[in-house]
Amino acid sequence: MESEVPLRNVGPLIKIETDRRLGHEWDEWDGGALDNGGDFTSPTRLYFGFTAVGILLVAILAAATVYLLAPRLAFISRRLPAALYVSIVGVVALSLAWLTLLALSVWTGRALLPERLAERGLLLRTLHLAWRVGEIFGVKRDWTDHASVVVYNRLAFARERRVNPSELLILIPRCLSRESLDGVLEIAKRYGVSAFVATRGQLARRVIRERRPRAVVAVACERDLVSGLHDVAGRVPVLGLPMTLPNGPCKDAALDLVRMDEFVRKYLVKKL
Repeated sequence: MESEVPLRNVGPLIKIETDRRLGHEWDEWDGGALDNGGDFTSPTRLYFGFTAVGILLVAILAAATVYLLAPRLAFISRRLPAALYVSIVGVVALSLAWLTLLALSVWTGRALLPERLAERGLLLRTLHLAWRVGEIFGVKRDWTDHASVVVYNRLAFARERRVNPSELLILIPRCLSRESLDGVLEIAKRYGVSAFVATRGQLARRVIRERRPRAVVAVACERDLVSGLHDVAGRVPVLGLPMTLPNGPCKDAALDLVRMDEFVRKYLVKKL
């Protein structure tokens, strides 16, 4: 049972003791080397492009459905098919306008939309759409997921949010290399922030639920970050830091410690 999993204090680190197994997001991995040595750094245009195409594809599917059902819909009202077509066009126009404002927010570093219409609301609902559309065009989800996380982080960085060290939570996976893990612990100790090692996404969510932090800095692969942001970011502010996977998923992952330090300082009350 999940409630029976113990927490063990290791200095500033609290480890969640569980069995070691590959993250479920990698169930299809064949054991081969990952593209680009596991570094999926990609431009934000992947997210915006695939999301825009996804919106248009959904609209085309909706319009096709109305077209096929038009004779029956006309029995209800002669104007109903036309009204539905107009509604579809309106939704597409609003969606593309929203996406444009989102892009301007990312590129200017200014929060042009409220949180619930951006990184803690509507954006989260499009993350899976973006990578699914990307796969249609032959782009592996890791590349699109990285772009999505960058978009999310830039929107989150545009907000002024400060918390005390005791209110900030660092979540890291079990698969960090020793060098990266030591670096995270040094940062946690420097700023007096608690760090947790969570072996699976559901346990990371459990820690957030039980600790009730006011902000989270999470480290994971792109796939786990997108899933975690989708489930958690609407309830608590999060900054997500993707790892590099030189030896495949869930083993000796590398981390940009300079960026990690920046993320932690972003949330703290005093800029140290």
